[in-house]
Amino acid sequence: MTTTKVKIRKDAKHKRPEPRRAAEERYWDAVLAHDRSFDDTFVYSVATTGVYCRPSCAARRPNRRNVVFYSSCADAEAAGFRACKRCRPDRPSLHNQYTTVVTEACRLIETAEELPSLATLAKAAGLSVFHFHRIFKAISGVTPRAYASAHRQKRVRDHLNNGSGTVTEAIHKSGFNSSGRFYASSSEVLGMTPTAFRSGGADAEMRFAVGECSLGSILVAASHKGITAIMLGDDPEILIHDLEDRFPKANLIGGDRDFEDVMAKVVGLVEDPQAGIDLPLDVRGTAFQHRVWKALLDIPLGTTATYSGIAVRIGAPKAVRAVAGACAANKIAIAIPCHRVVRNDGSLSGYRWGVERKRALIAREAQRSNARPSK
Repeated sequence: MTTTKVKIRKDAKHKRPEPRRAAEERYWDAVLAHDRSFDDTFVYSVATTGVYCRPSCAARRPNRRNVVFYSSCADAEAAGFRACKRCRPDRPSLHNQYTTVVTEACRLIETAEELPSLATLAKAAGLSVFHFHRIFKAISGVTPRAYASAHRQKRVRDHLNNGSGTVTEAIHKSGFNSSGRFYASSSEVLGMTPTAFRSGGADAEMRFAVGECSLGSILVAASHKGITAIMLGDDPEILIHDLEDRFPKANLIGGDRDFEDVMAKVVGLVEDPQAGIDLPLDVRGTAFQHRVWKALLDIPLGTTATYSGIAVRIGAPKAVRAVAGACAANKIAIAIPCHRVVRNDGSLSGYRWGVERKRALIAREAQRSNARPSK
């Protein structure tokens, strides 16, 4: 493997090709930011110390003139440098080790008949209770109890969708020891009662309306808790059928005059992203999907993020495909901005409501964020 030096030659005849210079700039920016997402991409050596480090090393910032980038530890050692004793670049990173520990803990939670105690999970991980709880939340984004609760909720939905056995049996098979405890939170878990969920949303009321905006047809649907769907398309009938497929037996009610205000606010968000939206959202999904959608909400207006970047941000750097799946599962367009996620090379990937709409949304938001008020 080759190495690249940061030093820039003064002789114009030896000017580096632009791609290499661009890579060096990215690497240097990663070193300055201690960006752990680059830890498996390269290491860098410092001539004055004789050591090489991973990008996330917390050591004092080196002088750029003394830095050389290497694509592997072996290359750095072949050049005569030794591994930094602080960041241990020749060993799995601490973050990766903790990710493995948390992944194993999640498997224990998922396969256990009853929720293991925090002490049991910590002991299996070989950590103190406090330390385990802290790294679990830091990497997964939720506490062990919250993860277990979300997993049980998913199991309930799966058992109810399966249709075998009674509702009570589905609740107990999912790890809930008390039916009363589950029913107390069933609306939050399922958006309706378990019986209504099993029957495809029978008797569950959902208001909706279809309108037009600059991106084509738009459908907005809401439960009593908040907006459940914002869909874009070319044909209003197809959008309505999509809603019917999602809740085949729900009591769909055409929006009244009050709902027209909701529709107007959503259309206003499409036309002017800077306006924001102050309507409540009824967001339903798995614990992982919620982590991804929360990360999407943190992407600043007028900017984009990559699928791999989102995966790193939620503490699951290898779950790039799962992140893409969560983006595709998002049914609340614009308000949860999955359109702001692109491929690593900046190109646009698939979008539930069409790549052209995605391109238009990104361009519109970039234009709005760069606009300056007239003097």
